[in-house]
Amino acid sequence: MRTLARWAREEWGLLYVTVREALLKRHLRALPMTLGAVCLTSLLQYVQNREWGYQFVQNVGAVRAEDPLWLALLRTPLSLYVPALDLPVWGALVQILLVFGIAEVSIGWWRTLVIAYVATLAGTLYARVGISLGAHAPFGLPWTDAQVVDTGPSAAVVGLAVFVAWRYGAYMTAGAVTVAMVAEVLIKENLAGKEHLAALMAVGLLCLIVAVRHRRGHPLRLRMRRGYGRLTRHRQRRSDNRTGRGSGLPPIKS
Repeated sequence: MRTLARWAREEWGLLYVTVREALLKRHLRALPMTLGAVCLTSLLQYVQNREWGYQFVQNVGAVRAEDPLWLALLRTPLSLYVPALDLPVWGALVQILLVFGIAEVSIGWWRTLVIAYVATLAGTLYARVGISLGAHAPFGLPWTDAQVVDTGPSAAVVGLAVFVAWRYGAYMTAGAVTVAMVAEVLIKENLAGKEHLAALMAVGLLCLIVAVRHRRGHPLRLRMRRGYGRLTRHRQRRSDNRTGRGSGLPPIKS
């Protein structure tokens, strides 16, 4: 039991403290983007289940691989908040509230939106590539998937979960999410599962870019600090020398 608690502290301790302190200080004010996303998803769910609103939601947020690319790209941001018709809406709301909320507190709202969009866009673009490869290719898809309506936050949730876990050192959690997505594809090979893998690959590339920038930037910042320190000491010595020579008076004797 102690070993499990110690592992949990090492795995999630930093993330837990970050989220806890933000919520204690600001409460729901720490989650404006997440609460807005929950409200938008609820509203779109309500509208698309009405006779007068179904076609409207399809026109603004439903993405299919058979659609023109420009139209799919235009609809992709909003498609993230359109719940899938064959899944309970509470599942999408819980995913957004938990994963988006933790991400917003830990990495900021704009990074959360960028990563969510990148993950969703990766799945959208993969569907087109997979269909062009065909069902018999290793990463291909059957042509019938071109007509599947591709909406919901699942790809964004998977991408955010992996990025936040990696960013806060919860590497086993990031690995577990990745293994679960691979198992999903092996057990039930469908469009959604493969899009999740595409989202993971896109977010993994983002993690690599961030890691490379951090490694390159750290020595640069260190050299800048050292150079600044040498310059400051040099200026101080020059100032001391000028003070000693500039008055022309003999030194003070006690």
